[in-house]
Amino acid sequence: MSAPLIVIGNGMAAAKFCEELANQGLGRYSVAVIGAEPHLAYNRVLLSSLLAGEVTAGDIELRNRDWWQARGVTLIYGRPALSIDTERNRVNLADGSSLGFSKLVLATGSHPIRLPIPGMELPGVMTFRERADVDALLAAAKPGTRAIVIGGGLLGLEAATGVAAAGARTTVIHLMDRLMERQLDPRAGALLKQAVEARGIEVLLGASTAAIEGQESAEGRRVAGLRLSDGRLLPADLVIVACGVRPNADLARAAGLDCNRGVMVDDGLATSHADIHAIGECAEHRGQVYGLVEPAYDHARVLARCLAGRAAAYEGSITATNLKVSGVHVFSAGDFTGGAGTQDIVLSDPGIGLYRRLILRQDGQGTRLIGAVLFGDTADGLFYLDLIRSGRDIGAQRADLAFGPTFMTDFDTAEAA
Repeated sequence: MSAPLIVIGNGMAAAKFCEELANQGLGRYSVAVIGAEPHLAYNRVLLSSLLAGEVTAGDIELRNRDWWQARGVTLIYGRPALSIDTERNRVNLADGSSLGFSKLVLATGSHPIRLPIPGMELPGVMTFRERADVDALLAAAKPGTRAIVIGGGLLGLEAATGVAAAGARTTVIHLMDRLMERQLDPRAGALLKQAVEARGIEVLLGASTAAIEGQESAEGRRVAGLRLSDGRLLPADLVIVACGVRPNADLARAAGLDCNRGVMVDDGLATSHADIHAIGECAEHRGQVYGLVEPAYDHARVLARCLAGRAAAYEGSITATNLKVSGVHVFSAGDFTGGAGTQDIVLSDPGIGLYRRLILRQDGQGTRLIGAVLFGDTADGLFYLDLIRSGRDIGAQRADLAFGPTFMTDFDTAEAA
């Protein structure tokens, strides 16, 4: 008889794990997936496209019901997990039911951060993280609506692009000196700011939010403006808080599992309880929490192999960002901070909006690519990512490296990949 395995979380990490487990050990477990949202698993990366009207809700579903059924997975969605009984190996659901498990996988993702400032509770202050948020924003972001987005990272720019496409007059407030500072260097960040502003979105950098202010309306008190720390008041009908996420370790912490920022896991993605594992944005491995899809997929692949009885270990991920922000393609991977012992290769053409910076490190083992930032044309991004991950000596191809694999002589691209 198959052992009962429960996955809490019905997002991208959970779907990938179920796919990998079906490939590695179909029939070994009886799998049930518990999701708080009343939907099939969907591609969270495409929420901004859904907000902008570029895709439909059906387009962003990762798998249809037939796919889950064919792999023997029982879906329980719209019924959140309430608690974990680690002594009896049971999950208690909000509707009063409970399920036993031999193995439990936490794939609970992240919570959007809500700033500890006055006015956050006002109607008209929203977050952008789930499909329900998209529905709420579409209802609120009518043509002429004054929208302010707090946060100039990836999530904030996606939200800003979406509400602007819906007709809202949109302003982005960002505390740092450049947009997407975790993924882009200063020059690429400046180019992105120009591209965002060219689409009619105002960008205020180095701007700190002090409070969200409200006023009385026919529907009661609701948001009316955003007060900056320098005293300026920006009128607003809608404020979207998109200034980051934190790992959703609530269930694990309440169950007594070891947690720091996220649920702490070892190289086998096991928590401090031998029968409980964690993957994706909720997991913390060697002090690192990843907020990107690819590391979550790495977790899923490793854990599926482990639970299928095969040898596997997770040793961390080299993160990469490759996507379209406000209509502009951007890519970054590896260490682009530079510093002592590194060298830069820069290819730039402002006239066509092209910027490419490659960061090299030279040592006794040769010359290696350790980081890359691409803006405008990102077609070679995955090629550079493969070079970074492989640690291959590219000294002999240095002169041609910035032009990509098509123009590199005496270079085996198959070996690089």
